[in-house]
Amino acid sequence: MQSFDLDKTDVSKIKNALNGDDEQLKVILEEYHASEIAILFESITKDDRQRIINLLSVEIASEVISEMHEESHPEELLLQLHPDKRTEIVEELDYDDATDIISQLEEHEQKEILEDLSEDDASNIRNLLSYDEKTAGGLMNTEFIRVNLNLTKKDAIDEIIRQSEEIEEFYTIFVIDDDNVFQGIVSLKDIIKAKGNVHITELVKAEVAWVTPDTDQEEVARLISQYNITSIPVVDNDMKLLGRVTFDDVIDVLEDENTEDILKISGVSEDEELSGNWVEAVKSRLPWLILNLGTAFLASAVVRHFGSTIEQIAVLSAYMTIIAGMGGNAATQALAVTVRRISLYDLTDNQAYRTVLKEFTVGLINGAVTGLIVFLFAVFFDSNPLLGVVIFLAMTGNLLIAGVTGAGIPLILKRVGIDPAIASSIIITTFTDVFGFLLLLGLASKLLL
Repeated sequence: MQSFDLDKTDVSKIKNALNGDDEQLKVILEEYHASEIAILFESITKDDRQRIINLLSVEIASEVISEMHEESHPEELLLQLHPDKRTEIVEELDYDDATDIISQLEEHEQKEILEDLSEDDASNIRNLLSYDEKTAGGLMNTEFIRVNLNLTKKDAIDEIIRQSEEIEEFYTIFVIDDDNVFQGIVSLKDIIKAKGNVHITELVKAEVAWVTPDTDQEEVARLISQYNITSIPVVDNDMKLLGRVTFDDVIDVLEDENTEDILKISGVSEDEELSGNWVEAVKSRLPWLILNLGTAFLASAVVRHFGSTIEQIAVLSAYMTIIAGMGGNAATQALAVTVRRISLYDLTDNQAYRTVLKEFTVGLINGAVTGLIVFLFAVFFDSNPLLGVVIFLAMTGNLLIAGVTGAGIPLILKRVGIDPAIASSIIITTFTDVFGFLLLLGLASKLLL
């Protein structure tokens, strides 16, 4: 199946079908996968979404709602439905998906939905709601295949078949003892290939990765990626098996974390929805712009201090923008790489030192090369070799500073407990602007006047 790209034809087809009767709309909807319908929901009204969900089977409707992006607010759609339809959909959802959606509702709305569920379903969802949504507990699904360590191959297969009736998909079989203490994993392939009289204890792999409910979701994603596993067990402090986190949940985590980091580096609050209106965008971005304006006054103060130098050597104003712009770009490059390294690895002191040293070296070399280019430009177009030397030194120095601050500042912020993606960009912009102007104008004052 090819990936689905929303285009005007699909949107137009759905909107035209919405103007017709339900039977015609049903026929059109059959052409689309549940995940595609979820994407199409972004382009239609809330009332039309509700109409479509009511036309779909419970199985398809639950899949559509679970595939909806958080910004499309599937919880609001769920709340709009008739209680009977809503209950059927929630009971069809995996517990982790149901919890993710219900957690977005107000407490009294959550209570309203949970009261209509079976006691077992409601209990499982309430239990998951007690965990922070950005932890393994918030991601885990309590439905999984488990077999006892002492079972024979035949009994284990019978048990897997019995449990699989209630579970849509499973990738790993977890092994427990009589007290539900996690003992390891076993693959279905190994069970099938094993001799008839073998016991699970002879097949289990005990050395496997596991997490506790309070493990951060980024660490869960890192472990699944590092060990190339399809799911990871979640255990309590007594190693009793609580649930599993699967790779599809981790893909969503990585997408959300990457989006969050990109927005933060750009000075955009994570509270701003990508599909939000202009009012939300202004509220989210204006505080950061005001803060950035304050730091910009520092760079402006440097320029004012050297006003007489600029009056005497007017051509410096043309090179100021080049020096500041190159420094800002170089710092952003170093920042992006460092923030990414921090998000992927728990850097030791030695690794942090080597990261800064690397960016120092990169900044020095890039600064010298780009500085040489501008030096040659000043020599040939301005006929002023000494001006070229000043610009060369300023460019080299500013890109060196850009590399060190771009790598060093997020590491320092991380060390003191501040998210490095939030404030780094504003701080390094200030550094590169202030020191870029200071180097260029200061050197010009000493060497050219």
